[in-house]
Amino acid sequence: MIKKKPKITSSTIGLNKKVKHDYFIEQKFEAGLALKGWEVKSLRAGRINLTDTYVHIKNGEAWLIGTNISPLPTASTHYVTDPTRTRKLLLNHRELSTLEAGVNQKGFTCVCTALYWKGHLVKCEIALAKGKAHYDKRMDDKEQDWNRQKQRIMRHSV
Repeated sequence: MIKKKPKITSSTIGLNKKVKHDYFIEQKFEAGLALKGWEVKSLRAGRINLTDTYVHIKNGEAWLIGTNISPLPTASTHYVTDPTRTRKLLLNHRELSTLEAGVNQKGFTCVCTALYWKGHLVKCEIALAKGKAHYDKRMDDKEQDWNRQKQRIMRHSV
């Protein structure tokens, strides 16, 4: 009897949870990602880190910088793998011009929020975001704590 591989139920490959803490998200975009074969295999295994990932727009093209896709130990030894290489994002001209206009405004940046599968393709969710001040982060933490307390109170009162 041949054992089948367990199917992946979630289409999400990786999330950047730090973005919601550090930025106000203004607008989201979906972009394709130009990857090499070994990178796709590593993504299927979940070997990715999006913590310090951001998007740089240069010469009318968008580039994903800081993404760490570590190679599988079974990767070929004669092929040089660079886990932190700059990867090209595939966007149309209208989206690129919107992002470029947004990034040129003061306080705005473009960050990667998630990587996920859409069919057999890897998609990157990028967001035009504005940085939070320290007091905004504290207010979000207080609000999150209050929401947790409300949930506990509601659970115990029912």
